[in-house]
Amino acid sequence: MEDRPLAELFEPATRERWRGAVEAALKGGDFEKRLVSKTADGLRIEPLYPPAAPVAQPVRAPGPWRLAQRIDQPDAEKAAVQALADLEGGADALVLVDAASPAARGFGLDLPDGAALDAALKGVMLPLIALRLDAGPRGFALAGLLKDLVARRGDDPAELDLDLGLDPIGTQAATGHAVEGWEGQLVQALTDFSGVRGRVALADGRPYHEAGASEVQELAATLATGVAYLRALEAGGHDLDRARDAIAVLLVADADEFLTIAKFRAIRRLWARIEEACGLEPKPLRVLAETGWRMMTRRDPFVNILRTAMASASAGLGGADSVTALPYTLALGLPDAFARRVARNSQIVLVEESNLAKVSDPAAGAGGFETLTAELTERAWSAFQEIEREGGIVQSLAAGALAGRIAAVHAGRERAVATRKAPLTGASEFPFLAEKPVAVLDVAPRQAPERGAGALPSRRLAEPFEALRDASDAHLAESRRRPAVFLANLGPVAVHNARSTFAANAFAAGGIEALGNDGFSDPAALAEAFKASGARVACLCSSDKLYETEAGPAAEALKAAGCGTLYLAGKPADAEALKAAGIHGFLFAGCDLLALLTEAAERAKG
Repeated sequence: MEDRPLAELFEPATRERWRGAVEAALKGGDFEKRLVSKTADGLRIEPLYPPAAPVAQPVRAPGPWRLAQRIDQPDAEKAAVQALADLEGGADALVLVDAASPAARGFGLDLPDGAALDAALKGVMLPLIALRLDAGPRGFALAGLLKDLVARRGDDPAELDLDLGLDPIGTQAATGHAVEGWEGQLVQALTDFSGVRGRVALADGRPYHEAGASEVQELAATLATGVAYLRALEAGGHDLDRARDAIAVLLVADADEFLTIAKFRAIRRLWARIEEACGLEPKPLRVLAETGWRMMTRRDPFVNILRTAMASASAGLGGADSVTALPYTLALGLPDAFARRVARNSQIVLVEESNLAKVSDPAAGAGGFETLTAELTERAWSAFQEIEREGGIVQSLAAGALAGRIAAVHAGRERAVATRKAPLTGASEFPFLAEKPVAVLDVAPRQAPERGAGALPSRRLAEPFEALRDASDAHLAESRRRPAVFLANLGPVAVHNARSTFAANAFAAGGIEALGNDGFSDPAALAEAFKASGARVACLCSSDKLYETEAGPAAEALKAAGCGTLYLAGKPADAEALKAAGIHGFLFAGCDLLALLTEAAERAKG
């Protein structure tokens, strides 16, 4: 017997051989449409990449990323209890969220003076943790209170890891209100906190991400903000080396692991390019991460646990120094201890059990990640230069130029959500009408502060579908019945089951209850069943072949029985003939489901 390595018994694996196997499997299907996707920036995501030579990549300092927890309980004493529970439970960083912050989501601490801040941090030993302030328009005021607190406690500034989170440009983007005199205040803050190991300024990507920005737009806006702070600090008398050490960035991590990892790798390359342009030897940039608000859902919120876990892992693998995971119930109200514990433990599993932080740059040399990182870096640099040509980030925001570009991307994102090209589990896909309420703390949210002209909107992608579900719940409470659709199933179960199941799930995404059955072969019996159901809307469900002979008679019988609106599940070739027979609309994969459900919900209620 021949004694040869097993691999030598097979032909070498080449891209050409792989492509041939793929073409055979597609059976004439379009390779580009089936296997190549594109990001919001138009970057191609290929199904296969060759290995890549690792590129010199700036990385975080050795060791795991910090596990940060938001402290957003309005009551200062309860907030202190919350903070200690988080630290005892495994967190090593806290984020104090002021009520004025756009990120407070209707909650947050009310910290008018030093006593309130002292109460919120009672028992918290600042030298042992990292602390970040998230105060929006109150950033400079809260930083002053923290300075006084450190002095009263007698802590050594050199032992403190503080991120003041001062982001007047991000505040303007999120609220529409400019922070007057921010340049001088930023310069003074750096002077006041000299010797602290943390950062003074924060270039925050959240306002842009929540408005619908693409990865390139978020990177460009964040980079332009950091450059604006560099210029302000240098103009105020601080040398560039000290100024760059005072700046951190915060990027949003979402559930797309490939783009999130590439985005976090790209920001380090981009900042190193800025440092080199300033004549500085690049140093590690402090990169903070928070999981995305726009991906959170109010419906089936347990899916948020999966989303935030994936986002946290991706940010950590991409090189984030600190990760804040939003609790899975945040879109519903103020999270309770259990939701906070889940947010904490998800990261603990990633770091301490899965050991994801052991390798400094695990994506190095992976063709897909290296390609995406390089493309994001180049596109973001070009987008940054465009902002600079507009006079910088402040001028671009004031003129609405950046907002206009983000709005165009968001419009495409809205279409993808409406057609379920971008499915949202629990909201637009696999909805569960009988889901039970999820517990949150009994704390009423504050009214959102008035936003000024030019403020970037803060939106969650699931909101349009959630509005339909909310209207359905209100109708149920008022009439004891949800809006309903009668599934006019034609033929035996084996024939109609695929489309009737598809239709039931699609209508449920709009809060419309599907009234099912085993199918009918007699139009008269179908009409009688429709009458008995009490529904006003129906949907034909069967095979294309059966539609050819049975859809017309069934439509006539249903119309005669009082069906005001009749849909058909599928995308038949002869749609016009079916419309002439009485079909109002067609439900199929890729249709504008949101528009169809909005219309159907109103007609179903009568």
